[in-house]
Amino acid sequence: MLRHLWTLVLAFSVVLIGHRISYGAWQPARSAAQSWTTVGPMLLAAADEGSSHQEGHGGEEAGSEEGGHGGAHGALLELGVKLPEWTILPFLGLLLAIAILPLVAEHWWENNLNRAIVSAAFGVPVAIYLLAVWGHVGWEALVEKGIEYVSFIALLAVLFVITGGIVVEGSLSGTPLVNTIMLAIGGVLANLIGTTGAAMLMIRPILKANVARTRKVHIVIFLIFICANCGGLLTPLADPPLFLGFINGVPFEWTLRLVREWLFVNGLLLLIFNIWDQWALSKEEAERPGAQLEQVLEHAPLRLRGWHNIFYLIGVVAAILASGKGVGTGGEVWPFGYRELVFLVLGLLAWFTTPARNREANDFTFHPIIEVAVLFAGIFVCMAPALLILNAWGQGLRTVFGIPFGLSEPWHFFWATGILSAFLDNAPTYLTFAATACGLENISLQGQYLAVLIEQSSYGEKLLEAISCGAVFMGALTYIGNAPNFMVRSIAAEAGVPMPTFFGYMAYSVTILVPIFALVTYLFLL
Repeated sequence: MLRHLWTLVLAFSVVLIGHRISYGAWQPARSAAQSWTTVGPMLLAAADEGSSHQEGHGGEEAGSEEGGHGGAHGALLELGVKLPEWTILPFLGLLLAIAILPLVAEHWWENNLNRAIVSAAFGVPVAIYLLAVWGHVGWEALVEKGIEYVSFIALLAVLFVITGGIVVEGSLSGTPLVNTIMLAIGGVLANLIGTTGAAMLMIRPILKANVARTRKVHIVIFLIFICANCGGLLTPLADPPLFLGFINGVPFEWTLRLVREWLFVNGLLLLIFNIWDQWALSKEEAERPGAQLEQVLEHAPLRLRGWHNIFYLIGVVAAILASGKGVGTGGEVWPFGYRELVFLVLGLLAWFTTPARNREANDFTFHPIIEVAVLFAGIFVCMAPALLILNAWGQGLRTVFGIPFGLSEPWHFFWATGILSAFLDNAPTYLTFAATACGLENISLQGQYLAVLIEQSSYGEKLLEAISCGAVFMGALTYIGNAPNFMVRSIAAEAGVPMPTFFGYMAYSVTILVPIFALVTYLFLL
């Protein structure tokens, strides 16, 4: 296990050093693109024709300093305009492989090396195409996705290691009431430590509480719905798109205005879960000998081991907030590598200051994080063309399969942002549609442009509410819709929970969530 840890550390160091050597000269100017795990601001700057604005807002010196930066942005936007629609196909193919291979080659698929082969089979041709056909601008697109990928994995890995050392001993009774309360706590925590932190913190206790249960797939699925997605709507710390909104001018407390939508969606989910869990426990009582309720009610005093890891968890949250506020860098968002280095240090501290018996009690292995790392390496490369095309389409610069961008109503933005967020990175999707909302209200994409949208346009503010809800809520529709979804699935699967396939999960999410989102549309967005 220690070998796996050092492998992750070495991989991170190689990527970081390689990036500094090959791209360090102009990285600081692009640091705003690296908050959480997104490159959205880079694309949006291009839409505003950055070089012309720089001349008008800062003189010749500012223009010369940032003109190359704007030129790089413009090149990527132009790439999004020119890319053919067929470049989306490898991304769709990889998603299909992730969905189908567990069904037709289950044993073969369990090996992470085989997963890496599949991921590379789709990702490498996309990378070769971008480099061979588009040259330097293709390289820029790949580097951006590489940066985004490293930030993504660094956050997941540090939370995985930290929470793996926190052990809840004693009995957490896996009754419908206790399970509902734990999911509700996770939904609240999502706004304080982020959806990834809340999901990583809650998954092991809830699995342990229900170890005697046989029907528990639904418990993990609702944890993904609530703790990993829908619970995280009320603060910028909760989810990457909201954090990017905060960086671009949305007041910290503004997302609290979405409390009605938050209460409605999560309240309904908790109600549905409680009814479902009561039915599931009753079925277990009927199908298995003995009293299942008595087993889950067996009591032993609760005790928390590894509690010091909570301070490391707080450190992760503090690093995320500090990186966005520019603490120590004169108000500028931290360049790539600063926050990730903090994550690395916190992860190593958590590893070496936590007794191995804590991780053994949690059945901790690196298999889940390696699975996520190898699959998402291909996903990040394959979705690069799709995101570039989406951004150009959202700016009205191209059509997609002959269809022009024609959204105007809040509910349009809710569903468009949400559906695309379910399959693409929800952070750049959020920023793309937020930029489009600004365009509809004739607001220039300069500085704290989302603050201007909120202050000057009540209709624009309504659009931003819809975009925020769509990006957060609908990340729950697929395993890849938000960072912790696949991680939770992997941890649960390793613990013996027979988790559904990609499409099997979507059968749950579409059946349960889409009617709820339809009610959100009717009650809050029409």
